[in-house]
Amino acid sequence: MASQSSIDSLPLFACLSEADRRALAKHAVEVPIKKGQFIFREGDPADWFHIVQQGNVKCVKSNPEGREVTLKVLMPGDLFCCEASAFSGDAHPGCAQSMGEGTVIKIHRKAMLDVIQRNPEAAVSIINYLSHRLRESQDNAKGFALDRAEQRVAALLVNLTERSGIQETNGIRISVRLTHQDLADMAGLTKETTSRILGRFKKEQLLAGSGRQLVIQDLSGIQHLTINAKL
Repeated sequence: MASQSSIDSLPLFACLSEADRRALAKHAVEVPIKKGQFIFREGDPADWFHIVQQGNVKCVKSNPEGREVTLKVLMPGDLFCCEASAFSGDAHPGCAQSMGEGTVIKIHRKAMLDVIQRNPEAAVSIINYLSHRLRESQDNAKGFALDRAEQRVAALLVNLTERSGIQETNGIRISVRLTHQDLADMAGLTKETTSRILGRFKKEQLLAGSGRQLVIQDLSGIQHLTINAKL
């Protein structure tokens, strides 16, 4: 069972009364995760809501060649693969894999739906969350169709900075450790193209770091690329 403080710490449930959060905690399970561990796989029954409490999780899906492609990176507080759990109750459309040590909160679908039915505020909160996720997916699809490669990479870096950036003396460090292949998958590009763009950003002193440790040196410069993409 998850602790009361674990449920209290999740922004998604801030609208619930203390009594409702306490009741929800009785149906929640706190699961430790390790790097590389699959929390669920594509095709598994979607019986549970999952929320990242600590660490990072990536949503992956197999491409036609059988390679697992990174679609999205999830941060603490994010509800994931919620569409399948909340509405269809069928199978998960993709996999969720831990990117490091952390903790996930699992809440059974029935318990979550009971809370939503009793609390209109919780329903509105989850609808708003799903709307944000849908808008994000639509923006990504638009970017894949219309934006140039460097603009896609720039937009991805801005998003990661906003969600996981840590201010340091030499810039803003992206706390999520991603490979060039991960970044390429999320930007809808090849690894070679993504690596070439990152190399150019480094030469222009927009970006620093190597391997999986990226530091944004000039956020406004990278943001300018994304603005140009919309003109």
